Amino acid sequence: MELSTWITFLIATVAISLSPGPGAIAAMGAGLNHGYQRGQRIAFGLALGVWTQLAVVGVGLGALLATSGLAFAIVKWLGVAYLVWLGIQQWRAPAEPLVAKDDEAPQATTRSLVLRGWTVNALNPKGTVFLIAVLPQFVDPAQPLLAQYLVIGATFGLVEFGVMSGYAALASRVLGLLRTPRQMRGLNRVFGSLFVLAGVFLATFKRV
Repeated sequence: MELSTWITFLIATVAISLSPGPGAIAAMGAGLNHGYQRGQRIAFGLALGVWTQLAVVGVGLGALLATSGLAFAIVKWLGVAYLVWLGIQQWRAPAEPLVAKDDEAPQATTRSLVLRGWTVNALNPKGTVFLIAVLPQFVDPAQPLLAQYLVIGATFGLVEFGVMSGYAALASRVLGLLRTPRQMRGLNRVFGSLFVLAGVFLATFKRV
């Protein structure tokens, strides 16, 4: 991959990762409820979800989602159901404020946080269709494809992890200043509503 092409791709991935969506909501929710260090686990899961999407597109399954109405609908509605479920869980979360130290924050297992992040990004056919539309612009068919996909995957995954870690940090440091049970209950309901809203938007997404 040419350096100029890679820089353009890097800018595109940063813009994609920064754009509000289920991943950003999940990262901020984790940072709010579990602190920055533990919230990073969900950022890693979100990066794994991006790599899963790239793998799906790379082996051609993405084309199936883009052309098969049934396959697309199955993945889409699984994603919608999961986001709505996350919204309900966040809405009902205990109104426990974050404390000053991350290791004293409400606990969640690393596995559950990573799995949550992975599922949010992996069960998003919008991301797959988007990659199908965007990736060909940065891939040179005359050059070895594996090397190009490795560069693309490493770039996208690292950018996603960095941006989502930033969202988790923002939530834990800024929103973490809100400590009363009433404030935390309100924030949990805001994030819960955002998850449900993200699910509604995903439900309206159609193949181009």
